[in-house]
Amino acid sequence: MNADKVKLQGGERLEPLGSGISVIVSDENHFSTDTILLADFSAPKKHERVLEFGTGCGAISLIWCRGIPPKSIISVDIQKAACDMLERSVRLNALGEIITVINEDLKKLGGTIDAGSIDMIAMNPPYKLGGSGIVNENAAKQIARHETECTTDDITRSASYLLRFGGRLCLCQRPERLTDVLDSMRRSGIEPKKLRFVQQRQSKAPKLFLVEGRRGGAPGGLVMLPTLLIEDEKGGFSTEMLSIYGDYKEGHV
Repeated sequence: MNADKVKLQGGERLEPLGSGISVIVSDENHFSTDTILLADFSAPKKHERVLEFGTGCGAISLIWCRGIPPKSIISVDIQKAACDMLERSVRLNALGEIITVINEDLKKLGGTIDAGSIDMIAMNPPYKLGGSGIVNENAAKQIARHETECTTDDITRSASYLLRFGGRLCLCQRPERLTDVLDSMRRSGIEPKKLRFVQQRQSKAPKLFLVEGRRGGAPGGLVMLPTLLIEDEKGGFSTEMLSIYGDYKEGHV
């Protein structure tokens, strides 16, 4: 780790992700359990060229590098401050040959990334519709939580353009947005193929879903994966959740 080459700015701190990898986070740009779940669900293969939309602090892109990393990762965010943080995290972890950070609107990547050149795209998108709920006065948090800069349709259209035929789009979202996401995928030529709900515990309703769609996939054939339970019957983390956390859990779980 090249800690001596990276300077933290005011309000920033280092967060260990496990396997010797750390990420720079701040109050505006950080990550949650949803981030870790999506990183695991979308885990790329070593030969793949992958992309993360709305990367923020870059936790998903960095988690993908904890084991055997993919061939290349492109991490995109519209916020310059987030991209600057991730670029320093990339230097910190000596991952410059794998991760490329692009400060751009995901709707405007056509001139930067070749059409049909990406194997897999993942995004932890804003959960709330633009104009709904309580709008956060902090611009970075508002972009992360509300569809102010991109809609679900923007995400699926951009993904459809960049993915190769058969390429995958992986998203997480709140259950109340399920119809919106599946409908948007289909209208953009991405057929939903895998769906998994996440529950805090057996007695609770799902709080999240993870979905994978394939560009150009044949209609139908959606596979419902077993529900992921975060807690076991005793209130501790489930065996699967501990496995997903990996050695990130040391000092956190």
